[in-house]
Amino acid sequence: MWADGNYVKAGVGIENACVLVVVGVATDGTKHFLALEEGYRESKESWLSVLRSLRERGMRAPALAVADGALGFWAALPEVWSETQGQRCWFHKAANIFDKLPHRERPEAAKGLRAIYMAENRQTAERLLRALAREWQSPYTKAAECLLKDVDAGLRFFDYPREHWKHLRTTNPIESVFASIRLRTDAAKRLRTARSGVHLIFQLLRRYEKRWLRISAPEKLREVRVPGEARAVLNRESETAASRAAA
Repeated sequence: MWADGNYVKAGVGIENACVLVVVGVATDGTKHFLALEEGYRESKESWLSVLRSLRERGMRAPALAVADGALGFWAALPEVWSETQGQRCWFHKAANIFDKLPHRERPEAAKGLRAIYMAENRQTAERLLRALAREWQSPYTKAAECLLKDVDAGLRFFDYPREHWKHLRTTNPIESVFASIRLRTDAAKRLRTARSGVHLIFQLLRRYEKRWLRISAPEKLREVRVPGEARAVLNRESETAASRAAA
């Protein structure tokens, strides 16, 4: 699943309202709009409410959750689905890194980051990442620290089928649809209440969902397991083998 917080101009004052969105992919490769709720600045409590609601509605633990570095989501996730793996969004990570670099360095930095997440395998990606961090260590220490933060979570997509990597590197399944939604919400200048914003976005998401494409190689989803399920399968296979040996 992909999770992200988006902000719309709604309510009184100058602050924007935050809406929390979750999109998931089913075992047949179809993407589904799963949740949309108002949140308070992507806090842990707000994300707990969203994730618990999904669980109560019957959703099982997803194998992988893709999100940006928002601490609220990552603090909430293990309290609801402790077995779910996490993948940090490279789009947001790049934006955080660029913020710590001078403008003249950003085009070259973008090429270096792209080489990392487009690498042929995890080993190559790690080598390129650490080489780039060393290059930045002296002149741009904060950028190097940001690059080295959560390395495992940034490269976890390599643990999944190659055909799915392009879907797992970023929160694009949400970001791309919100680009269209913002055209509608921005045209309204400022919505009267956050609730009216949520209602409008809900209707738009339901409409756009009908046109979403399945992920590539959906048959490869059969290879994807939640870690807890994988252990259960191995235990069953071991028990079966032991029973046969005993017989």
